Amino acid sequence: MRRALVILAWLVAGFLPATALAAGIADVPVRDARSVRAVIQAQLAAFAADDARRAFSYATPKLREMFGSADRFIEVVREAYPAVYHHETVAFLKPELADGVLLQGVHLTDADGVLWLALYRMERQRDRSWRISACQLLPGQGRVA
Repeated sequence: MRRALVILAWLVAGFLPATALAAGIADVPVRDARSVRAVIQAQLAAFAADDARRAFSYATPKLREMFGSADRFIEVVREAYPAVYHHETVAFLKPELADGVLLQGVHLTDADGVLWLALYRMERQRDRSWRISACQLLPGQGRVA
């Protein structure tokens, strides 16, 4: 049930093409899952330390070009993604590979205990590393006590 809700959220958020359901959802190799998780954890740590340059370095070149600078990037994250910028708890969901796109869901709680779902779209680089190409933040269900 949880997997279906995450897939539905990805479809609604525009992260996952509707054709992905026909193509099927595949498991992510363990090595890739660990690498993706490490990239997201490193970016979250950079946000927590207010290290704009380091946080910006985990974005794809296209995303960095779109924002233009690390300062602009962290300013947008601070304003539009407060639970990503400074969170209380983090729980990684099982990553999914759909239609060639690696998606990583992450449950975050903010300072008020409100649950959020951050949907990360990951892109493999030419050097085989993973970078974040997009993140969608959606309200989660409930609160954490």
